[in-house]
Amino acid sequence: MLSRRSVLAASAALMASRAGAAGARLRFGVIADPQYAEAPPNPALGRYYANSLDKLRAAVATLNREDLSFVVTLGDIIDRDVASYDRILPIYRSLRHETRFVLGNHDFDVAPDHRGRVTSLLGLDAAYYDFAAGGTRFMVLDGSDVSLFGPPPNDPRRTLAAERLKRAEATGLVNAKPWNGSLSDVQFAWLEQCLQAARAAGERVVVLNHYPVAPDNPHNLWDANRLTALLARQPHVIAYFNGHNHAGNYVERDGIHYVNFHGMVDTPDSSAFAIVEIAGDRLEIQGFGREPSRSLTLKTA
Repeated sequence: MLSRRSVLAASAALMASRAGAAGARLRFGVIADPQYAEAPPNPALGRYYANSLDKLRAAVATLNREDLSFVVTLGDIIDRDVASYDRILPIYRSLRHETRFVLGNHDFDVAPDHRGRVTSLLGLDAAYYDFAAGGTRFMVLDGSDVSLFGPPPNDPRRTLAAERLKRAEATGLVNAKPWNGSLSDVQFAWLEQCLQAARAAGERVVVLNHYPVAPDNPHNLWDANRLTALLARQPHVIAYFNGHNHAGNYVERDGIHYVNFHGMVDTPDSSAFAIVEIAGDRLEIQGFGREPSRSLTLKTA
C-alpha cells in the first residue's frame, strides 16, 4: 500500500518533471520536401528538382553553424528513382547534428522491388516512431501507411486505401486525392498509447508527419478529422509539423499550432528551411528563404 509520503513524493517528482519540460530550451532544424531528382524542372508546378542539391548544401552549412539537437526532414527527400538517394543522402551525412527523417509520398516513387528498402535506406528501424529531446516527445507518423503507393504490391493496406479513397470521394472531401494517404488502425492505436505515456511522464508533444491535417486542404490525410479529434483531447500536444503542401500553411486549433513548412524544391533558387526553438511558453520559428518566421504562444498543459 502506498503511504501518504510516497504519494506526495511521486506528485512532487511529476510536477518537477513537468516544470523541467516547460522550462527546457530546445532548438532543432526543419526541412520539408527537397524532392530531389536529376530531372528537368517542371515550371508549371514550380518544381526545380535538380536544384535541391545545392539548396540542401547551403542549408546544411547554415544549420551546422547552429547549436541544434537534431534536424528533421518532413518527407519527400526525393522526387523519384531510388538512385536519387545515392546523390542526396551524402549531403545529409555532412550534417553535424542528429538527422531524423519522416516518410513522404514521393519517397516511395521508386521501382516496386525497391519500395521495401526505403525505410532502411533512410536509416529508420520503423516507418513511424517516437523520440525525446529537451523535455519534448516527438511522435513521427507514417501518413503513407495506408495509401496507394506506400505498402508493397498485394499488401491488404492497398485494398483498404482504395476503399478509403472511394469513401472520401463519395463524401466530396477536398483531400480525396490519390497522392494522399492515411494511418492504419495499428498505427493509430500506437499513437494513442504514446500520447498517454508522454502525458504520464509530463512531456510536451510535437507530432511530425509529411501530410497536413489542418486547416482543410487538398493535401490533407484522408483521416485528418480522426487525427485532429484525437489531438484536441491532449492538453500536452503543442504542435503538429508537416510538409507536402509546398505553399505552406498555418492554423491554431484547440491550442495546437499546425505548421505546414514550405517546400525546398520550389522556385529555381529560393530555398526554404527553418530553425525552431521551444522554450517556456514560446515556440519561435526562424525561417530562411521562403519560410516565414513565426512567434507563437504555447498553451499550458
